Amino acid sequence: MRLTLPAAAALLTALSVQAATAETTVIRRDGPDTVVVDRPEVERKTVVTRDSGDGCSSKTVTKTNEYGDRKTVHKETCD
Repeated sequence: MRLTLPAAAALLTALSVQAATAETTVIRRDGPDTVVVDRPEVERKTVVTRDSGDGCSSKTVTKTNEYGDRKTVHKETCD
């Protein structure tokens, strides 16, 4: 009985020391902020069609949205 009591006391002391030195690590993973751009569907479209006398015709379409972004497509066909 004398050996069991000191062994139990040593075990409790070791556990309390280990619990006191334990550290907690918190890892935070913050993702980048999400950017959402809502573009309205309001566009201005200009269509120019030209027919020349030699059987060729051309068509130019220009689209501009309210942000000032512009796209132009030109197509030419000859018979």
